[in-house]
Amino acid sequence: MPSDDIDTTGVEHYDIPDFHFYAGQKLSIRVAYRSFNPSASKIVCIPTCYGGRINSTLNYTSGALKEYHVVVVAMLGNGESSSPSNTPDFPSLDYRDCINSQYQLLTKHLGVKVLDAVIGFSMGGQQAYYWACMYPDFVKSAVPICGSARTSPHNWAFLEGPKAALTNSVDYADGAYKTKGVKPLRGLHAFSRAYCAWAMSAAWFREKLWQTKMGYKTVEEFIDNWEQGFESWDPEDLLVLARMWQAADVGSLRDDGNFEKALESVKSRMLIMPARTDQYFPPEDSEYEVKHLRHGELAVMETIWGHIGGGGANEEDTEWMDKRIALFLQD
Repeated sequence: MPSDDIDTTGVEHYDIPDFHFYAGQKLSIRVAYRSFNPSASKIVCIPTCYGGRINSTLNYTSGALKEYHVVVVAMLGNGESSSPSNTPDFPSLDYRDCINSQYQLLTKHLGVKVLDAVIGFSMGGQQAYYWACMYPDFVKSAVPICGSARTSPHNWAFLEGPKAALTNSVDYADGAYKTKGVKPLRGLHAFSRAYCAWAMSAAWFREKLWQTKMGYKTVEEFIDNWEQGFESWDPEDLLVLARMWQAADVGSLRDDGNFEKALESVKSRMLIMPARTDQYFPPEDSEYEVKHLRHGELAVMETIWGHIGGGGANEEDTEWMDKRIALFLQD
């Protein structure tokens, strides 16, 4: 579920002067993060997801990670860390930018020598894959939840819909909304409506969980609430993240672009947790990835909550994930 107004409770910042972006630009940036249980010796990094903020991110600190120092990091572009909305001349993003900025935060600012795990949902799961590929001797374990090492053509095509709904809206004005002093709510609402049905499964709607589990009288009422979750977001933040999501492919980290060899090079233990009914990252993609991981384990979440089941929307799914993560980290 998208997060609305930003909750800054416990959020800290780390400034990185002259950060080099993969696209070639060099800017001073700020990385937002929150530490939980900082005195613990074992350390886990949890990057945010698309539509997520630091304090809306599932952090498992009352369950599987209660004995860990958990660092929840806002990926670049999410509006808390440096983003188009708060940084002039902000460039296009690549996941390498997110991971490199997080690496500097952890090593140079927090003094981390090794990560016991990286755990992430959705785009956070894609970041977990990039972490394992980019810093194989730094990351002991990684847990991508409802994510993938490469964005599929189907996923890429889905994202074109919400993007087009936003950029073609009247009040977005081809990106000139800021000079006009306008918040493009029509565009943001169109974006959210094009996005909404994909986040759950057909079975979720068929069984009317928007009513029986979430308390909305009608589908329209549910969608209206979904719209509100995007109203606080800056359009350019949504777009820069969507484009990075579309471009995800750990094969691009290699000179030869070989996706399978990139996965085979991962040294970390990997727990891959797709949701059975996820329309973005179906379990079939995860099954293929696990075949190429040396230390990969597949655990499919049997849920009709679709993609959002991995983000904490359903208590039963959250409890299942917590138990699977705890078991995995004990081994």
